[in-house]
Amino acid sequence: MRITAIATYPVKGCHRIEHDVADVEPWGLAGDRRWMMVDADGVGITQRILPLLTQLSVRVRPGGLELSAPGMPPVFVAEPVDGPKEFVRVFKNHAPAPARIAESAWSSEFLGRPVRLVWQADPAGRNAGGGSEVGDPVSFADGYPILIANTASLAALNDWLVEAGDKAVPMTRFRPNLVVTGALPWAEDEWSERRVRLRIGSTVLQADQPCPRCLVTTIDQETGEKGKQPLRMLGLRRRIDGGLLFAINLIPVVTGSLRVGDAVTVLD
Repeated sequence: MRITAIATYPVKGCHRIEHDVADVEPWGLAGDRRWMMVDADGVGITQRILPLLTQLSVRVRPGGLELSAPGMPPVFVAEPVDGPKEFVRVFKNHAPAPARIAESAWSSEFLGRPVRLVWQADPAGRNAGGGSEVGDPVSFADGYPILIANTASLAALNDWLVEAGDKAVPMTRFRPNLVVTGALPWAEDEWSERRVRLRIGSTVLQADQPCPRCLVTTIDQETGEKGKQPLRMLGLRRRIDGGLLFAINLIPVVTGSLRVGDAVTVLD
C-alpha cells in the first residue's frame, strides 16, 4: 500500500491544497484547518451551509494566508497573534474552543453575509471528537486530526453509481487528507474496528472512528454545484450503525513527515 495524494484545507471548507510532502503534528497535518469563518454566534460556516466556500482559494504565506476568489481581489491575512480572543464552535453542539479574530471585511463580502475569519492559535485547546473531555488535540476539522480514504473503496462506490445510471465521482468529494492505494475495497473498515496503527513515512497514525458522510459529498469541489450523489448511494450500500460511511479518521501517535509514494504498513 502507498500514499497517492496528500491535501490540506487551511481555511475550513476552502478549496484543497495538494502536497508532495507534509508534516504531521499532534492535531493533524501542518496548517490544516487552523482557520475558520464563523457567524455572529461564533459557529463555524461550512460547505453544508454555503457551497460558495469551494471557490475560496488559499496560499500559505509566511505568517499568514493569501485568500482569493472569483471576482474578489486577493488579500493577505496575517496570523493574529495578538488579535482579539474569542471562543468558537465548529458545530453548535461542539464544545467551545479558543481562537483569535483575524479578519471580517473581505470574508463578509465574499460570502455575502457578516462573518469573521478566526485563527486557531492553540490547537491544544480543542479535543478530538468535538467534546470537552481531555483528549487528543485537533484543529478546526470536524472531529479528528486526519482523514484517510482508499482508492479501491472509491472504485467500488463508483461501480455502484455507474450500475445505477449515475456518474462516477472523484475522491475530492470526500475531502481526505491522505489517499491510499493498494488496499482491498473497504479494508479501512477493519483498520477502524481493530484500531490498528499505520506507519507512513516517519509517522505512526492510529485508526479511529469511520467517517459518517454529509451533504458536502454531493457538492462539486471545483464548481460548487450541488447534486444528490454519492450520498444517496452511500445510504443504500454503506449505512452502518446509523452513519453513511466512507473513509476513516486517524490520530497521530508518532509525529514526523510523510510524502506521496510512502509505503503504508499496518503495525497491529
